[in-house]
Amino acid sequence: NWGKKSIALDFNSQDDRDLVYQLVRQCDIVIASYKPGDAEKLGMDYDTLCSHNPKIIYGQISGYGSHSKRVGYDAVIQAESGFMHLNGEKSGPPLKMPVALIDVLAGHQLKEGILVAMLEKTKTGKGKLVEVSLIQTAFASLANQASNWLHAGILPSRQGSAHPNIAPYGENYPTKDAKQILVAIGNDKQFVRMCQLLGINEVASREEYASNKLRVKNRRELNAILEKQFALYNAQFLTEKFNAENIPAGIIQNLEEAFVMEEAKDIMLEASGFKGVQTYIVKERENTSKKLSPPPKLGEHKKAILENLKV
Repeated sequence: NWGKKSIALDFNSQDDRDLVYQLVRQCDIVIASYKPGDAEKLGMDYDTLCSHNPKIIYGQISGYGSHSKRVGYDAVIQAESGFMHLNGEKSGPPLKMPVALIDVLAGHQLKEGILVAMLEKTKTGKGKLVEVSLIQTAFASLANQASNWLHAGILPSRQGSAHPNIAPYGENYPTKDAKQILVAIGNDKQFVRMCQLLGINEVASREEYASNKLRVKNRRELNAILEKQFALYNAQFLTEKFNAENIPAGIIQNLEEAFVMEEAKDIMLEASGFKGVQTYIVKERENTSKKLSPPPKLGEHKKAILENLKV
């Protein structure tokens, strides 16, 4: 909530609802996240707000869409959409992702829908209702895993961090200094060069590893060889060698280590004792970025907002 202002209102109060309606008459966009039916009970649904401002763009996020009254939470969506089934070690239980990623992705879907609605508004002069559900966001984000099932008829299963269609891609290997390196080999040339740097030229020339299809088929045997070789080197030494040769690889880091990277420092926020990370990280030719205020207290800016909008 960096850079935002907070106003707290009680929608059970007619006076506070009237304040919202006055605000809506001066606003372009309203974003809501109610269980279907609740917004109508509170008088905060699209039809009601549209009656106060026909040009309003109303963005709405729900768990399962406007047809369902089910409460939607990220963890449950991960379970039902297939994400949890895919996440975890091959012989282990399904695991949810440690970040509420479906929530984040749904926000991006809604943002795109609102931007399209704003563009249409410049042509039609009309607002519209933009709806996004968590469950459909999850389905839309399954990417290649969805294609494996829908197109190829292959039911994806847990692979740890390995890629189902590429090898070695996503595998991580312990190093001599007790760290781990993840590699993401994208083509045969990269595989050959990696083997050369690891001192196992003969592996790259073996028929069973000559193509990605064969490497996927013989993944277990290949991983055993690579694990043995990675264990001979320190992580930093190998990653520097790999990066110099454009071989995608990186050391697995915890957050303390990750936020030391220059790329992380560049988007860190700090103000009034708060620390955070920018969520809009687009770089523009002209630097138009501005310092963001820290997350507000609940209702902190009510008086200022109402005065500024002359409500």
